[in-house]
Amino acid sequence: MTTTPPSPDDLPVTHLTVGGENPRRLALRIREGDGPAVVWLGGFRSDMRATKAAALDAWAAGAGRRMVRFDYSGHGESEGRFEDGTISDWLADAEAVIAAHAGERPILVGSSMGGWVACLAARNRARQGGRVGGLVLIAPALDFTEELMWASFPPEIRKTLEREGVWYRPTDYAPEPDPIRMALIEDGRRHLLLGEALEPGGPVHILQGMRDPDVPYAHALRILERLPADDTRLTLIKDADHRLSRPQDIALLVRTVEAMAREP
Repeated sequence: MTTTPPSPDDLPVTHLTVGGENPRRLALRIREGDGPAVVWLGGFRSDMRATKAAALDAWAAGAGRRMVRFDYSGHGESEGRFEDGTISDWLADAEAVIAAHAGERPILVGSSMGGWVACLAARNRARQGGRVGGLVLIAPALDFTEELMWASFPPEIRKTLEREGVWYRPTDYAPEPDPIRMALIEDGRRHLLLGEALEPGGPVHILQGMRDPDVPYAHALRILERLPADDTRLTLIKDADHRLSRPQDIALLVRTVEAMAREP
């Protein structure tokens, strides 16, 4: 008798407590299966129920692949306030989840901000002698707090941030504006990657829309320059925007992750 695997939203939510002085409980959904595990790293203000994450989990169910999804602190079903979070916090969340549930040579799939977090986690892992099975980066927003926010903010917004500590940025992705804190900008400067060569410790495949208004494809080209020549690929989709959530984009994502999962 064949048992139908649970759908992405029917998987039970488990929890992991991270942080020392300021502990926070993260929500996770773990798809049991064979490894190496695929780990979903979502974007800024996104969560593990997002379209791409759910579609990838459905693929994992059919392929019998272990998959780990989670919400950063202040996101989705995890504890904390979004506006209190920093890149340091969300990186610590990701590294704790990977260490606890991903096993050896995980495949990290990072979307937008999650691409930055994935690269940081992979670099840190490589520095400690470990490796990843690979990185699939979807419109990766490396260094976005500096390169895509601060550098593009007009003087009046910078002054608001310096004076009040927060600026509320309108967004097309949520009904309320994004609270952008000066603490987020300042913390992001501790994690900048584009100023030097990046050694992720595994193959990399970037998927990037050329009509992306949030992370321009020129940004993906800058990332490409910092990555090793071997085992690094960039796929540009000329008519795609930042979401990369159309059926054809989802199919491309699944094929890309599936191909990386087959690599030795």
